[in-house]
Amino acid sequence: MPLYEYELCEGQCKLCSGKFTLNRPINRAELTACPLCRKPVRKIISQVYTPLHSKPVSISDAKKAGFTVLKRLGKGEYERQ
Repeated sequence: MPLYEYELCEGQCKLCSGKFTLNRPINRAELTACPLCRKPVRKIISQVYTPLHSKPVSISDAKKAGFTVLKRLGKGEYERQ
């Protein structure tokens, strides 16, 4: 289930601190009020997690993982490596 971040539309709150994160199913209706203080909220765009790789994937690593590695020769022409 994805995590959604929300913030209060106006003001602050001691219960929710004005910003909170919820784990909600995708098919659920969008949240319009804070579950704690019942004030109106809006969904905010949060950072997306992308794992960092320490090194680029080599051709031999890709082949070991079961991928077919192709080299481009020209427009529409490829050769298996």
